[in-house]
Amino acid sequence: MNGLVKTTQRVIQTCVKNASITSALVSRTQAPVKRDFTRGIWHMSCSSRLGGSTASNILHNHSNTCSCGCGLKALHTKDQETPQSKRKALGERELVEFLTEEIVAERKAQKLKTIPTEVEGFQVKGDGAEVVLTKQLKDEIVKITFNVNHTVDSEDFGEGEVQTEKQEFTEMRSKPQFEVDLVRGDTTLGFTCSFLQEPPAAGDEYNDVFGIDEVTLYKGEWSEKVYAVAGDVLDGYLYDLLMNLLEEKGVGNEFVQKLSDFSTAYEHSAYIAMLEGISQFTIGKK
Repeated sequence: MNGLVKTTQRVIQTCVKNASITSALVSRTQAPVKRDFTRGIWHMSCSSRLGGSTASNILHNHSNTCSCGCGLKALHTKDQETPQSKRKALGERELVEFLTEEIVAERKAQKLKTIPTEVEGFQVKGDGAEVVLTKQLKDEIVKITFNVNHTVDSEDFGEGEVQTEKQEFTEMRSKPQFEVDLVRGDTTLGFTCSFLQEPPAAGDEYNDVFGIDEVTLYKGEWSEKVYAVAGDVLDGYLYDLLMNLLEEKGVGNEFVQKLSDFSTAYEHSAYIAMLEGISQFTIGKK
């Protein structure tokens, strides 16, 4: 495919990306992604809890002459009747009960029970929310760095796809912005890359699932003084050549899809660990 056609496609793909991505800075920060729904069974269970016998226990009838401030509504909640000294214990107990159910549900939903230590020849090292993948080539090191915080969103249904009644939740996917560093001696050719919001068309081998947001070259440690150029202002042919270079180093469309799979599993594991930590904190365990 000639450079002009690929450049046209890249411009169209760039237009649908988030405005913050097209103006990516060397600081390499990510904007938070809002979750579209609660991850768990809480909202599913609320309707059944309030629709059954429990609802009658939550609300209690009082006389219309009650002087507590409810007026003629004659309705009280348990919190209104519970002494303030006991409300904290009640809230903590309900939180722990919910977390117990949520942790069980999330563990059942886990696709990978054990986080891989290698992805397509890249060695994996995780430190909290940050992940570093490294691979040693003949005369250089390929290093990929990303952070899973604020990277998950629900997987949208494609055109013509219909969500069935049995599908209570859409799949959560992690698609982080990631750094690719090609290190030769003390010199680093660095790329900031991100997933394209528009998925590639079926059967179109030229559509990429990710794009280059920024390119930089520096010696030693990176600093704010290092020059960088945005990917969307690069010459179209140069952009294509840089994408080919990344693919030759093992960072192509297929690998990036697997990177998303790994990031999704890693983020999910971190989420469960946080739920367990909140539960232990609530019940007073260190």
